[in-house]
Amino acid sequence: MSKQQKVDAPRAPASPGGWDVRSEELVADAALVGEPAAWRGTSTGTGTGSRPVRRGGVDPVKTLMHRHRELCERAVDPLEIAAGLEAHGVTDRTAARFRHRDVFALAEEMYARVPRDEEERGVPVALALPSTGDPQLPAGWALLALLPGVVCGLAAVGLEMGEGRARLAVGLGGALAVAVALRAALRYGPLRCPHEVMPATRAWVCFLIAYALFGDGLLRGAVSGGPDGPWAPSTAAALGLSLAVAPALWCARLFAVGARRRLSLSRGLAEFTSAVRPLLLGVVALYLCALGALLVGSGAVHGAQSSAGASASASASAGAGALGALLLLSRLLSSYGFMRAPLLMLGAAGAVEAGSIACVFAGRLPGFAWLAAPVEGAARAWGPGVVPVVACGAAAGVLLLHSLRVLSRASAHAGGAP
Repeated sequence: MSKQQKVDAPRAPASPGGWDVRSEELVADAALVGEPAAWRGTSTGTGTGSRPVRRGGVDPVKTLMHRHRELCERAVDPLEIAAGLEAHGVTDRTAARFRHRDVFALAEEMYARVPRDEEERGVPVALALPSTGDPQLPAGWALLALLPGVVCGLAAVGLEMGEGRARLAVGLGGALAVAVALRAALRYGPLRCPHEVMPATRAWVCFLIAYALFGDGLLRGAVSGGPDGPWAPSTAAALGLSLAVAPALWCARLFAVGARRRLSLSRGLAEFTSAVRPLLLGVVALYLCALGALLVGSGAVHGAQSSAGASASASASAGAGALGALLLLSRLLSSYGFMRAPLLMLGAAGAVEAGSIACVFAGRLPGFAWLAAPVEGAARAWGPGVVPVVACGAAAGVLLLHSLRVLSRASAHAGGAP
């Protein structure tokens, strides 16, 4: 090989744009960011070994663009690329290896390098960044959100007026009608799930609602030595939760629109996160205020028409309030594609409620009185509603912390993000 050939060899350190160890590391880092695990350890070009080899000048950003070509081509805003990179695990520390201060600066360069027509650059950001939790809603969805509360109110009136078998028929028919209305309101509203809800999630939701209707009466009878006979469902809890479907959907819409607006106005991922977290807390607080007002109103009406007493109504309202918060956060996370955490927390709350009832009955066995002592003591001190307050309240608190972490990511709201 001649001297000139040796100088021009790409791997010769003395040649222009020569290849060295740092160049090898830059290209390897760029190629492996966002690359599936099955691709790792393969070689490209003419080099050998586990790291990709590329001849010529080193351009790690170009290599990264090649790995995320589809994301760069369809993006209409740098923040959408930043959200996609964040979803693939690219952090500000990773961006520093590409000589950029943060992910957004890296995304701006990637966006600027992609050739686009002027018409494509003029697409409004609000139209280009649909939120996963903000689908194209049909007209009249806000009125459809009122349907579960209206149907449940009519069923409650029928229960008060009916007797015997007629009362049982009205109760079963009303429960079925409320379930159909609720399914329609969720399917065509802002809390529509992009994926099919798991059967286990549905089962735990049904159990928790059934406990809100019958659990307090069963626990009250079990603690007092019974139950000695059938007990009436908690009409106040059923009516309050059904009426709260409307504010839940409206608050979810408010959060989706507010998050999308902040996504289009933010100039970085950190700025977007700091703006979305107060919005989420405010929306949840607004819903809790509306839910509390509805439960108090429903409890006042129910207390005036029954002999259960004000204390039983307040106990049922407290438990229903905790359940309402848990159901809102679970459905909100599911509408953005986060399905696992709601399932775990719904299951945990249901297990605590079922375990509390089981412990009271198991305490009647010889030598097992200690099992029932904690539940009986809490129920006598604060009422039977303490069980759903603790179970659902703790689960809702965990989901709120989880929501503040995952729903404050730009990748949760940008179009095309998982």
